Amino acid sequence: MKNNYKLLNTEYEILNTEYRIRNTEYRIPNTEYQIQNTEYEIQNTEYKIQNTEYKIQNTKIKNMDNSFFNRLLPKEKKFFPLLKKMSDVLIATSEIMIDCVQSKNHQSVVEYYKKIKEKEHEGDSLSNKVFDELNKTFITPFDREDIHDLANKLDDVVDGINSCAKRIMLYNPKKLPDDALKLAKLINKSAVSIGKAIDELDVLKKKPAIIKECCRELHDIEHEADDVYENFIINLFENEKDGIEIIKLKDILSELEKITDIEEHVGKIIQTIIVKYS
Repeated sequence: MKNNYKLLNTEYEILNTEYRIRNTEYRIPNTEYQIQNTEYEIQNTEYKIQNTEYKIQNTKIKNMDNSFFNRLLPKEKKFFPLLKKMSDVLIATSEIMIDCVQSKNHQSVVEYYKKIKEKEHEGDSLSNKVFDELNKTFITPFDREDIHDLANKLDDVVDGINSCAKRIMLYNPKKLPDDALKLAKLINKSAVSIGKAIDELDVLKKKPAIIKECCRELHDIEHEADDVYENFIINLFENEKDGIEIIKLKDILSELEKITDIEEHVGKIIQTIIVKYS
């Protein structure tokens, strides 16, 4: 009887031991899972700390004085002189255009066209420099797309003036109407406004009002140019009897009017920059 009792007791202990072993085996993977979960939580906490530090640093940078920020990032400044040179080329080209439409003989028109062509090449060179710098620069003062569009449109204005001067040279009209001079002066007026706006781009946050006023001027000048062109068309078909001259003059003044449209587009690009960064 005693032996049977000992045997039963031994079997019970064996079963109890097996249960403990199985329970231990179950706890081991559960413990491993908890360890992995804890490691994940630690990594997640570290990530949150790093993200918070990044936000703090980013906030500090945004709150820095603009001049100090520019000293930290000197590469940004190189775009402003290039854009300034492009606007200077535009102003100079528009001034030559005023002389061109007032020219009294074909030879002087040819000389003015050559001068404008030289300015057009200079503008192309500056435009290419801007694009090259965009490709090499990691940090830009504005979105690189805005800088690209601005440089591209400034170049388009000079190209438009060159195209118009070429038409005057090739067509050799008998006489350009007074409206051609009016449009040429409006082109120059727009060019001056563009130059003023670009001068203020590097201090955009301090003086956005000046740039906004220049953009409004570009819009008003474009509307004034539309009125001049419409009046020219009315007078042209009422008074000019030579069909060939009608074609010549209409094409030349249409090209002049289109230049003011491109200049207004320059203003819209600058307005986009103001909205993003002022």
